[in-house]
Amino acid sequence: MRGTTRSFLFAALVGMLLTGFVCSAPAFAGPIELTYANFPPAPTFPCVQMERWKTEVEKRTQGKVLVKTFPGGTLLGDKEMMDGVIAGQANIGNLCMAYQPGRFVVTNALGLHLGITSSRVGSLVLWDLYTKYKPEEFAKVKVLTMFTTAPANIMSTKPVRTLADIQGMDLRASGGAAEVLKAWGANPVGMPMPATPEALQKGVVKGLISSLEVMKDFKFAETCKYVTMVNTALYPFAVVMNLDTWKSLPPDVQKVMDDLAVEQALWTGDYMDNHVKEAMAWAKETQKVEVIELSGAEKANWDKKLEPLTEKWIAEAKAKGLPADAILADIREMIAKHSR
Repeated sequence: MRGTTRSFLFAALVGMLLTGFVCSAPAFAGPIELTYANFPPAPTFPCVQMERWKTEVEKRTQGKVLVKTFPGGTLLGDKEMMDGVIAGQANIGNLCMAYQPGRFVVTNALGLHLGITSSRVGSLVLWDLYTKYKPEEFAKVKVLTMFTTAPANIMSTKPVRTLADIQGMDLRASGGAAEVLKAWGANPVGMPMPATPEALQKGVVKGLISSLEVMKDFKFAETCKYVTMVNTALYPFAVVMNLDTWKSLPPDVQKVMDDLAVEQALWTGDYMDNHVKEAMAWAKETQKVEVIELSGAEKANWDKKLEPLTEKWIAEAKAKGLPADAILADIREMIAKHSR
């Protein structure tokens, strides 16, 4: 009986050890699968950067993480992105803060006319601004990276060389760019970007204000033979992760994503700027587009018209208890640093 009892206890102990080993061994677990929602169409730069981030994460974690991407609003739309990620409808989401100006006051300061001339500078400034102030509106998510569009400029069917030329002109615009046009005396017309080529052909609008990659992407250079350089109205974006998802990730995976934050902002800024250069080279060479640079005195007139927009932002930020003057001073210092 004693031998039988010992054999039984030994077998039970071995069974418990094997069971414990199987349950705890990470080698038998499958890859971590994450969903990443985005709202613009797949060929656009926010989705191009999404696919680059997915590739880098999967490569650097050696397949430990697999990311399934959902462009074109197929999982979450633009204005529901933040709340959808917080609720866990997607593990990761890409949002444009300009679509909710009252919610993202600090980061939307980059939509003001502050003299940023590239997406690279805008993206690095935005990341620095976020890391310094850690706005409360991001407290319920993990921010993975941030970036901006290139500055908006005017594309038109007739030349715009002075403020007088733009008075009452119907131009397609959205968000902060529409407010800029109003301040200049133009008539901003809201419509989806894909509807704009037909509106231009029919004369419904005489141009648009946007970052210049659309001169080629949407073939606007075929109708808009003039580009007036005003370098205004950046659109800030953030890539955010559900906080519970972030906390569940192993430390080595978290490190991979943290290490990518600034690199991804820089990569996206450079990609956007290069895309704009390629589009404008094509527009000038094949469509004979004229690029108009405002004189110093003329630009000063345009800039002065936008001062009330900055004053309005300062008042709104202070009403929310934010150090508006310090934020703008920091942004200007960051612009100078990254422009060098």
